[in-house]
Amino acid sequence: MEDLFGQGPDNDDDDAPAAAPGTGAKASPRSPLAVRMRPKNLDEVVGQQHLLGSGSPLRQLAAGANAAGPAGPSSLILWGPPGTGKTTLAHVIARGPGRKFVELSAITAGVKDVRRVMDEALTARDLYKTTTVLFLDEIHRFNKAQQDALLPGVENRWVVLVAATTENPSFSVVSPLLSRSLLLTLKPLTDADVEGLLGRAVADHRGLDGKVELSPDALAHLVRLSGGDARRALTALEAAAGVAFGDSDDAGAGIIAVELKHTERALDVAAVRYDRAGDQHYDVASAFIKSIRGSDVDAALHYLARMLEAGEDPRFVARRIVISAAEDVGMADPTALQTAVAAAQAVQLIGMPEGRIILAEAVVHLATAPKSNAAYMGINKAIADVRAGLGIGIPAHLRDAHYPGSKQLGHGQGYKYAHDAPHGVATQQYPPDDIVGKDYYQPTANGAERDIAVRLERLRKIVRGR
Repeated sequence: MEDLFGQGPDNDDDDAPAAAPGTGAKASPRSPLAVRMRPKNLDEVVGQQHLLGSGSPLRQLAAGANAAGPAGPSSLILWGPPGTGKTTLAHVIARGPGRKFVELSAITAGVKDVRRVMDEALTARDLYKTTTVLFLDEIHRFNKAQQDALLPGVENRWVVLVAATTENPSFSVVSPLLSRSLLLTLKPLTDADVEGLLGRAVADHRGLDGKVELSPDALAHLVRLSGGDARRALTALEAAAGVAFGDSDDAGAGIIAVELKHTERALDVAAVRYDRAGDQHYDVASAFIKSIRGSDVDAALHYLARMLEAGEDPRFVARRIVISAAEDVGMADPTALQTAVAAAQAVQLIGMPEGRIILAEAVVHLATAPKSNAAYMGINKAIADVRAGLGIGIPAHLRDAHYPGSKQLGHGQGYKYAHDAPHGVATQQYPPDDIVGKDYYQPTANGAERDIAVRLERLRKIVRGR
């Protein structure tokens, strides 16, 4: 049992995962569980099946085909959330024949480091027929000059660049590098993916070697709190197994049971009864939105905390907040939608756990704001009329008059340019004949809509010629 947590002797088994592909080093039993369980080939990769089909660029690179010859991309940019396998895929690619693995982090590396790797890669290729796989983590942190330093090596195939980023490469990677690389988007792991990964880690000799057994509640808790992050799931499993081992009176007697209490103690998080795929998911989300709509800021913050502690995707929460800003607050406080959109973008940018602060600020804004669903009800009524067949045609004076022959059809004749009228508002018919006089938007007396209602009445009188 000693080597379960890295206390036993090193293992020289040929199946031990390579810590640094191309170097010949093996992952020690003292290595973290996430390192020991790193896949040796693409068949062991959990999730991302949309990228791993037969003949895919990933499989060709991993097989040592140098990206399908001169016509194929020699470099990859892997874009996805943390823990989805970006580093793992780089290691698998580097295990191909004639490969050497070099890893740089954009946080600490500079232009000199990149140029040194390129020079060494050129030497390795020309003298030793060895291809260097350069894994560059967090490439979005590289500035333009640093990214430009990668171009000669990528373009001349001195290296196979595998760059990882959690931000949209279209905005964070320079165009010349982006055009010379294949962009692959990784998806968050599903609950089933994480559950399968944990099961393999429990049974595999590289992992816990069948020496522990996860209870269903403990497994569900680990899956829930992983948030689709494989590394987080394996780290939590290792910590929970350590707690269970410490609690056991006779650790060498047999299989150690890992219960829910062990995962709670290891993670210092109480299990939240919440099924992200079941009724609780929808019930809590519903209570969250209704609390915002009902202006109960304390209840709204409670349900926000409940979702986040249960491992709910913060992007799902942010989307619900954006919808609520438009549906429930609306024009009573037009700045609410701005806050909600900014919160959604900020959460995407910085991630969790700091994202909880941003989400909380947006929730407080929405819950305490004046409420109006007038815009929401207005578009619903307009859609209902369209579906009922109302709104026949378009007044001739509003139709496009820029193409040859349009004037002969009467298009644009009699159109009044609004900016030429007093106050920029002209008396003119805009809707089709059969819906003239319909008031879809009916502002409330709440918040900013009090002033909008007064202005809207004046506008309708001028436009409709009353």
